[in-house]
Amino acid sequence: CQPCWREYLTTRIEQNMVVNCTCPISECRAQPTTAFIYSIVSSEEIIAKYEKALLRRYVECCSNLTWCTNPQGCDQILLKDGLGYGAACSKCSWISCFNCNFPEAHYPASCSHMSRMTCAKCNHGFCWRCLKPWRPNHKDYYNCSAMVSKAAWQEKRFQDYNERCTFHHHAREFAVSLRNSISSIREMPKIRNLTFVLDACKVLEQARKVLAYSCVYSYYNQDTESMDIVEQQTESLELLTNAL
Repeated sequence: CQPCWREYLTTRIEQNMVVNCTCPISECRAQPTTAFIYSIVSSEEIIAKYEKALLRRYVECCSNLTWCTNPQGCDQILLKDGLGYGAACSKCSWISCFNCNFPEAHYPASCSHMSRMTCAKCNHGFCWRCLKPWRPNHKDYYNCSAMVSKAAWQEKRFQDYNERCTFHHHAREFAVSLRNSISSIREMPKIRNLTFVLDACKVLEQARKVLAYSCVYSYYNQDTESMDIVEQQTESLELLTNAL
């Protein structure tokens, strides 16, 4: 009967289980159609939840679609195809990485850099997500007999890069806060145009982001010759960013 169907479908929608729900009779595997659900459920709030569930399912089924990864929250759907580095969400301007699970683009650090950890004592590399060895030929992980001096140097090196990376992330948060403050001031009457200051804040955010991930890139890069160039460029960018 209609009241039973209405109660059944409403419960399934509220539990986010409506997409794969079937007829309540256990022997029947028929699935209610969208038209049938619209004819049974009258609540606009419940129908809105149903349509959101359909949209989520559609995005999950399309390999070339994804949700914006902004950790602050964004309901924008992005098209992966043709998007390279620098493509931003049209709604919140967040730049995502579509090649790994890291929530944002992390140039110049590679995707492998963002998931790789290295033991400060024995240099054993492993993935922080699954904890599996990065190099399959590594043996005796917990009883490595590396020299203390080398381990201490490696630990100090990690701490230095980590502190620099953390500093730039905090500085980037300051730039975001500054931009938000200026945006609110600009809305006040009799305030001169502050567009150039907002543009400067956006450049500052991007520069701090690149500097933070340059620390990750530099830490893992073992090519001394190329690293001299990278460090020079990073130092130059940092000086100009501090001035800005």
